[in-house]
Amino acid sequence: MPSRSTRLMLLALFVTWGGAGALASAPASQDAVKPPARATALFAGGCFWSMELAFDKTPGVVSATSGYSGGTVANPTYDLVSDGTTGHAESVQVVYDPAQVSYAQLLEVFWHNVDPFTANAQFCDRGTEYRTAIFFLDAEQQRLAEASKRRIEASGRFQQPIVTQIAPASAFYPAEEYHQDYARKNPGRYQSYRVGCGRDAHLKALWGDEAPKK
Repeated sequence: MPSRSTRLMLLALFVTWGGAGALASAPASQDAVKPPARATALFAGGCFWSMELAFDKTPGVVSATSGYSGGTVANPTYDLVSDGTTGHAESVQVVYDPAQVSYAQLLEVFWHNVDPFTANAQFCDRGTEYRTAIFFLDAEQQRLAEASKRRIEASGRFQQPIVTQIAPASAFYPAEEYHQDYARKNPGRYQSYRVGCGRDAHLKALWGDEAPKK
């Protein structure tokens, strides 16, 4: 039988080389590595280059992806959607952090970046693919979208009826890569399009001080 001093020495070696190593390799708690919450919203507001840019500039938005939604054809291309035969609208899928920005706040960004009184067109773009729509993903998004629409109508500020569609979300298809972050990748071309389309002037005339800042 080893002596007491030998046992103490062996115990010290265990703690130094074995016990400490076991503690060091213990997995971290799941709470410590839990990723932050994410939520998704889906909007159609005419040119997806412009709507993507508007949401990208919104604090709390993780990503904004240009694409197509609301149609009947799987995996549509830009050419097909532009023909107006697939039923899709140019859309933006917004992934956001609810701890930093709420869905209600995203709705405010949406409304103030569109003309909700013109059907199947936005600014200089014409066609059903440029219609405005809020595609809700659950009952709470539907409730908030409809409530925000009623508030605008009840304000008495506008004489025309809101024609923006509020409908259940269907499949979302990301647009071709050259459309993603177009305004940031091609600032000169995008700005020429935006100015030529009269977007900012129209939004200023509609929303006044609530229009988005350039």
